[in-house]
Amino acid sequence: MEDRRSPLRGMVYAALFGAATAVGAYIIIPFPIVPITLQTLFVALAASLLGGRLGALSQFIYLLLGIIGLPVFSGGKAGFGVLMGPTGGYLVGFIVGAYVTGRLMEIREKTTIAWTAFSIAAGFVVIYILGVTQLSLVAKMALSKAISVGVIPFLIGDCLKVVLATLVVKKTRGKINVR
Repeated sequence: MEDRRSPLRGMVYAALFGAATAVGAYIIIPFPIVPITLQTLFVALAASLLGGRLGALSQFIYLLLGIIGLPVFSGGKAGFGVLMGPTGGYLVGFIVGAYVTGRLMEIREKTTIAWTAFSIAAGFVVIYILGVTQLSLVAKMALSKAISVGVIPFLIGDCLKVVLATLVVKKTRGKINVR
């Protein structure tokens, strides 16, 4: 019988979720400065289903694809300069947020819907913290202004993403076993 927890299987899933995050960057609702995309939905799914290490790896792969020049960032952008721009903190936050969500999911052997939603929301908070910090610094705006343009417009959508990701994780968690 094949071991469903093979390292290669985990890396393949991480690569697939990295690619899914890239696809999520093209599903966009334009907003000034920080657009709404489905990237965070795929960050949440990767982390919740793969765990902290592989979830973070999936997002590292995603960032690496963009850094080397593939147009995988929101709006078809690419290059290291995007990471240095106003939205770069959110992108780096994908890695850290995925790790946090994944580790929280790993803490409990049996996860409830509430724990899954909490874990995903905690990862989103990490993404927001890193994103708003860089947005404030790069755009030279007050922290309150950065929060008003980099968090507030996205809260309703991200709450819906938490619910959707939680439901998907509930249905698929046992089918993707890399831990």
